Amino acid sequence: MLFNSLSFLLFFPAVTLIYYLIPAKYRWIWLLAASYFFYMCWNASYALLIAASTVVTYLSGILIARADRNGDAARAARRKKLWVALSFVINLAILGFFKYFSFAVDNLNAVLGALKLSLVSPAFDVVLPVGISFYTFQALSYTVDVYRGSVKPEKNPFRYALFVSFFPQLVAGPIERTGNLLDQLNHPRKFEYNRMVSGLLVMAWGFFQKMVVADRVAVVVNTVFNDYARYAGFEIAFAVLLFAVQIYCDFAGYSNIAIGAARVMGVDLMENFQQPYFAGSVKEFWRRWHVSLSTWFRDYLYIPLGGSRKGRLRTCLNLMITFLVSGLWHGANWTFVLWGALHGALQIVEGLLKKPREALENAFHIDRTAFSYRFFNGFLTFLLVDFAWIFFRANSLRDAFGIIRNLFSTFNPYVLTNGRLLELGLDRPDLIVGLLAIAVLLIGDLLQTKFKVSQRLMEQNLPFRLTAYTLIVVLLLVFGVYGSGYEASQFIYFQF
Repeated sequence: MLFNSLSFLLFFPAVTLIYYLIPAKYRWIWLLAASYFFYMCWNASYALLIAASTVVTYLSGILIARADRNGDAARAARRKKLWVALSFVINLAILGFFKYFSFAVDNLNAVLGALKLSLVSPAFDVVLPVGISFYTFQALSYTVDVYRGSVKPEKNPFRYALFVSFFPQLVAGPIERTGNLLDQLNHPRKFEYNRMVSGLLVMAWGFFQKMVVADRVAVVVNTVFNDYARYAGFEIAFAVLLFAVQIYCDFAGYSNIAIGAARVMGVDLMENFQQPYFAGSVKEFWRRWHVSLSTWFRDYLYIPLGGSRKGRLRTCLNLMITFLVSGLWHGANWTFVLWGALHGALQIVEGLLKKPREALENAFHIDRTAFSYRFFNGFLTFLLVDFAWIFFRANSLRDAFGIIRNLFSTFNPYVLTNGRLLELGLDRPDLIVGLLAIAVLLIGDLLQTKFKVSQRLMEQNLPFRLTAYTLIVVLLLVFGVYGSGYEASQFIYFQF
């Protein structure tokens, strides 16, 4: 069930209405049933996988807690590590099979083909269950948090099942932490009008990002990336620029709809995007982009590997491992691995150049608070991040290098004014709407950071608020793109 579908527009109000009508002590049961129904709308058999992950991590939490009751501290420590290891092995084995089996077979066949040996032909196809990477990581974080003593194990398996399957953030995050989400689900809030309106406004912004911006610019992106040999120079650059917009609006749009929907039901989810394209370095970009995943890898992979505590060489190695794993998490394709490696390399270079750059800036009395300094750093960071997106979007490594080759093969700025851009899938009105929507996006991000627009809107008089709310809905209905044949367009991160 897609957020931008008619079925969700019927499902969500019905779930919310019943949620607030039934007694508070039974609300978690209703949410659990609604969450499993929501997930099973894609494929009913997917519920078996999320249930398996839930059972394994729930039992690991119980067994870790019981190990602490053992009087022998050394023996208890060994048992706790055993339960954590089993939880990770089982969950990652499930994730690895469904997400990477076909990838492994393809690469094995590539090697066998090069050696002139018989190829492997599996007797079955493996379909990637939607959202498996997200709920697997969320469930595994529970195991680690219980092991570390950060949270107490949840004794009720069905309440814990709701934590893993809570439908707003189930299939594409944010990847929540036990200490934040589980306690809120166990202690539901009373209905609050302002909270509901605030949540709906966040959802509306998410729908704008997805339906007005992301799905519109996707037409140009798909046209160029899927047939890149026909295009060169500024045509490629335009599509690469628009993909940066698309991936941000598509994923941030989903996150905002999820955050807003949860807020309507009295649950606060973590902020997943913090104006990432305003970052002044690649390191800062990752503090602003997909925050829930970035902090997950920081807390559960980078720091356990040693973080930055074991010298410069080990820090560089830990960074590269973390970003290679992050790239592979995003997809079973070498394009994602190389994308992760690029970001790891960029952060390593930034770290190595930090002190020399600061010494140079001090020598020339560079004002780091000046707008020109911040603008230059932000512009350079965006160019680097945008270039790396080529590997993320390309269908293969061969396509990625072909796109880069065509990007620099021709200097043709005249295509920006001769109408050539209108041959990339969008007619003039749609292209104008798309560019204006991007401007609104940038202004909205700036205003929300400095002035908290949604909060200011809620403080206005009722007639003004009602007019603004009506205008928002009308604009979404008029300028929203509903996909091919007016069907809901799937969110990009559902494939991860």
